[in-house]
Formats: sequence, C-alpha cells, structure tokens
Amino acid sequence: MMHISQPSVSRLIADLERSAGFPLFARVGRGLTPTVEGQQFYKGVEGMFVGIDRLQDLAKSIRTSQGGTISISTIQSIALIELPAAVGRVYRENPEIRFTINSRNTPAILDAVQMRQVDLGIVGREPNHEGVETMFQTSAPYVCLLPEDHPLAQEGGTIDLEEVALTETFVTFGGTYPDAMMSMDPNLSQQLQSRSRLSAANMPLAGALVRETGALAVADPFSAEQAVRMGGVVFRPVVQNLTYFVSIIAAGSEQLSRQALSFVDLFSSQLAARVEFVDALRTRA
Repeated sequence: MMHISQPSVSRLIADLERSAGFPLFARVGRGLTPTVEGQQFYKGVEGMFVGIDRLQDLAKSIRTSQGGTISISTIQSIALIELPAAVGRVYRENPEIRFTINSRNTPAILDAVQMRQVDLGIVGREPNHEGVETMFQTSAPYVCLLPEDHPLAQEGGTIDLEEVALTETFVTFGGTYPDAMMSMDPNLSQQLQSRSRLSAANMPLAGALVRETGALAVADPFSAEQAVRMGGVVFRPVVQNLTYFVSIIAAGSEQLSRQALSFVDLFSSQLAARVEFVDALRTRA
C-alpha cells in the first residue's frame, strides 16, 4: 500500500520505536502484533489525522467560499458613479458577498481605516497617507464645469482659467479653493475667488449651482461626471495643470479577505480606465 519494501518498513518502525522510547510491535511467528502501548499510540496518532482532515476541510471551505462582507468608506466624488459601478459588477457575479458603504471626507476615512472600522477607504488627497497601506493610487486633471448652453460649451479645446476669470463668475468651496489639493497657483485661486458670488459645501451642490446660475466651477473629473449625468451642464479640460488624487487604502493587505483584494483589483482597473479617458480628452483638446 505504501509502495516501499519490507526492509524499509522495518527501518521506519525501528526509528519510530527509538523515538517513542517503547516497542510498538511484538513479533508473533512471521508477523507483527501491536503492543498495548503501540495501540494507545496509534489512537493518538489517528486523532491527529482526524484533526488534519478537519483542517483540510476547513481550508477547502475557505478556498471555495465566495461569501463575506466588504466594508468601504469613500469620498463623495467617487460615491455616486464609480464605486456603485464596481460594486454592481461584483454584486451580480457573487451573490454571497455583502457590502457596507458610507461616504465621508478624507480625514474621517483615514481614521476609520486606521482603527479598522472599514476594510477599504477611498480618499482624495495627495499620498503618502501615514498609518495605512496604499493599495492603489492615481491622479487626474481637474476640469471646468459650465452650463450646457454657455457659449464656451460649444467651443473646442481647453479653457484657460486665467482668461475666463476676467469675464466669468465662479462657484467656490467654503469661500475658497483648496489650493493644496488642486495644486493651484495661489494667484489664480485669488483671482477666481474675486470672481465668486457663490460658495458650495461640496461638488454635487456646485454642479447644481452651475446649472441654475450660469456660473462656472473647477471640478474633479469624477464629480464633473456626476453633474453631467444630472443634466444641464458639461465639462471641458483646462489649460492649468490642476491635479486631483484618488487612492484606495487599507490598514494592511494582510488584513483583507480574498474577496476584498479581488475588489481592489477590479476597482483599480476601473479608476485607471476613467483617468485614461479624461487624460485623452485633455490631450485631444
């Protein structure tokens, strides 16, 4: 049964008996009979093999399981289009996976990930982010959001914010622009602020104000897409190199389930494709 010769079996038995410190078999005629000690030892060994079988069954169950819960905290710019699109794909293909999702700002998301309150965080500030592992990061150019019936909406090419700030009004955020987040020149920021009569708390609100008032706004491409789908606005690339960062973070990749890691791969590819599309618009313009 073991596909080894009888002398080899004899040597294995002798080695095991020396290791155990007592005889396992007694010679009876030309055969071997287990000793009482040998039978006791066998029962212990058999129990170990039963345990190993259980471990193998457990490993198989974990390996073949498609279930589990993935908890995600995301910035608002990703919450309404990009993230639901990725979740939808996994949701349809893996009926045993559950999702818990909430929308917060970047500092709150960083805290939640560090405290292991969520598996994954999607944040919008320039890396590196301390205390977490960055699973994926990318950057995309900001765009100019404007009403679809605005004269600039009918033109091609890029929009020079310094030029349009001489004649157009803008929606700002909390009375200012997040210069560091956008990598915006402070002089340009001041110029846009001086042309602002509207201040919005977030990009979805800014998009609605652009649609209803005719003012322009500088928006990240993900929020701009949300505004476009609501209707009444369009976006165009800008001359200035204003950069929007997006990162997927976790407390540590070793803390993530296989399902969560697979989701990171899928979502990373989706975000990369979206950034490539926006970059192509700017290049063509």
